Amino acid sequence: MKYYLIAGEKSGDLHAANLMKALLREDAAAVFRYWGGEAMQAVGGTLVKHYQEMAFMGIWEVVKNIRTIRGFLKEAQRDIMDYQPNVVILVDYGGFNMRISKWCKTHHIKNFYYISPKVWAWNTKRALKIKVNVDRMFVIFPFEKAFYKQFDYEVDFVGNPLMDAIQAYQPNEQFLAQNALDTKKKIIALLPGSRKQEIAKIFANMLAVIHQFSQYQFVVAGIGRLPKSFYQSCEGVANVKVVYDQTYDLLAHSHAAIVTSGTATLETALFNVPQVVCYKTSTINYLVFKQLLKVKYISLVNLVMDKEVVKELIQKEFTPDRLTQELTHLLGEAQRAHMLQEYTTLHHLLGNEGASAKTAQLMVKYLQPTP
Repeated sequence: MKYYLIAGEKSGDLHAANLMKALLREDAAAVFRYWGGEAMQAVGGTLVKHYQEMAFMGIWEVVKNIRTIRGFLKEAQRDIMDYQPNVVILVDYGGFNMRISKWCKTHHIKNFYYISPKVWAWNTKRALKIKVNVDRMFVIFPFEKAFYKQFDYEVDFVGNPLMDAIQAYQPNEQFLAQNALDTKKKIIALLPGSRKQEIAKIFANMLAVIHQFSQYQFVVAGIGRLPKSFYQSCEGVANVKVVYDQTYDLLAHSHAAIVTSGTATLETALFNVPQVVCYKTSTINYLVFKQLLKVKYISLVNLVMDKEVVKELIQKEFTPDRLTQELTHLLGEAQRAHMLQEYTTLHHLLGNEGASAKTAQLMVKYLQPTP
């Protein structure tokens, strides 16, 4: 069968790639065309557009680039129509992919959604649009099935694909030596995000606390596709280094972490690394989101646990002083032990690996002609 996938972010690229591998096991004749990144390219098929070209974050950034986004939508629609896939698989990336799902429904093209947009966090009535436009929804958090049930929409809970990604991870035993890291100092990882806008707003405050913790070494999870200029502020700063495209190896060797809110918070927890979560956006974006948000937390760890397990420093609270205070608290033995204990419960809630395989099996099943 012919599959057309759209993943608009780094995490989506990873999960879509694992889904493609699983689809190949279920459907040996599977052919892929997609919007995504390097992980999907490594599996095979044809890349139409890289997700970095679509990395617009926040209300203002979307408004500024609305013509470009509309152009991307038209390009995707033309390409899907030319390709004539058996199914379009939309991976997260709600703003863009929900528009594609509506277009698919209008043109009688079957579409599946893998990893639900966070409609439970804000503007919950979007769930009704999903119910109308999406043929099958595959969710990755246990609370999402109950959420959609409120709208009389039956979805498939398949488990969390991060478990697959982490299970497949092969540690690099030479990570410390290859990156010239100090083997005697514990590592505090800095994960400033994968989008340009995130790094611009967040990175400076992360770096500002380094001098307070000279007994540790700080290592930044850099993104190789971004311009090196985004990490120039590290140059000349004692006790900090940047490693590129080695986030899992970095987390595997870290004692603690400061993490920008997003998928990375869950990855950090699954590697059992205590963390402080931070987030900052433009004032306009923040005021809009504050009015729309329907949830108590922004980090996936706290959302899944439905309580504050990791500290969240958001907007005005995200200052060097507060970050220093929270990191100091986190590095204490009692708080560290408590957080690791909470992570054990988190692991249990998310289930075992196998989300990609389960999703692929269900997708192939749903694509079979009904007798």
